[in-house]
Amino acid sequence: MTAPRIDTDTLRRLPKAVLHDHLDGGLRPATLVELAAEVGHRLPTTDPDELAAWYVEAANSGDLVRYIATFEHTLAVMQTREGLLRTAEEYVLDLAADGVVYGEVRYAPELNTQGGLSLAEVVESVQEGLAAGMAKAAAAGTPVRVGTLLCGMRMFDRVAEAADLAVAYRDAGVVGFDIAGAEDGFPPADHLAAFEHLRRESVPFTIHAGEAYGLPSIHQAVQVCGAQRIGHGVRLTEDIVDGKLGRLASWVRDRRIALEMCPTSNLQTGCATSIAEHPITAMKDLGFRVTLNTDNRLVSGTTMTREMALLVEEAGWGVEDLRTVTVNALKGAFIPFDERKALIEDVVLPGYAAAL
Repeated sequence: MTAPRIDTDTLRRLPKAVLHDHLDGGLRPATLVELAAEVGHRLPTTDPDELAAWYVEAANSGDLVRYIATFEHTLAVMQTREGLLRTAEEYVLDLAADGVVYGEVRYAPELNTQGGLSLAEVVESVQEGLAAGMAKAAAAGTPVRVGTLLCGMRMFDRVAEAADLAVAYRDAGVVGFDIAGAEDGFPPADHLAAFEHLRRESVPFTIHAGEAYGLPSIHQAVQVCGAQRIGHGVRLTEDIVDGKLGRLASWVRDRRIALEMCPTSNLQTGCATSIAEHPITAMKDLGFRVTLNTDNRLVSGTTMTREMALLVEEAGWGVEDLRTVTVNALKGAFIPFDERKALIEDVVLPGYAAAL
């Protein structure tokens, strides 16, 4: 049975939660053009609309490595305190305008030090920008809570430093940790010492796994490293046959390990064939704690409202399905239980009730 169609305005008003969204993948095209001019960086085009289209076209290669290469331009303008302050503030305001009430933003500080900033200065600049954005959003009547995930780049040698930063700033806006970058050939267990350190210091973490590599990556992330969430995880379907779950899939589902799924991004990188057949729907129906995410809003030309609209239009989702993944996201969020509970009971459930 097909769910009733939900109009875009209703979708935009629905309270949303996003757990998997990269700061350097979500800049406003106009901001990128302005900042690039200030630092003397050459872009493929200086027309904001053309630049937005260029990003989506370049990312539609079906190849994760080429997808990641598009970040050259955004990172070029995020090497100064001013650039970080602006992009972080605008990040929050863009979430608020999209109806997001809770977001977790992730980035790798080591990628923002080419202009001479220290790792600590990068983190403090981003946090200052996020705080400014949250204050403006609240003043405008669209409050949004944003927590930070610090990333280590799994193919480089500074993951331990990034983990140390997450520990140092966990009471200053940083809520967790992640490893990002090329997955194939760079298994999570290579950084086991960093994850053990985070566990000892009670810092939660997620791990990109099951996107460009299959079940062994997910197994290492969960069973060896102890990830509390999985970034993407679409290839967990390789452990599900005719609705019957294998041991790894059962472990992930039964222990409520959240899957940070990003449909449009997954189509771009070739790990899903269509929105209609994306694993998020089947895994939601099987009881996995699936969450809906944007991954990189500029690179994928998307928003949370657009991701919801695609699932409504192409996968037959209704308001109840959207509510489920939103509540799932807050249950899996890396903030204290009482804050998660308040957002679910006071903001999300009333917001969806009004739409039903």
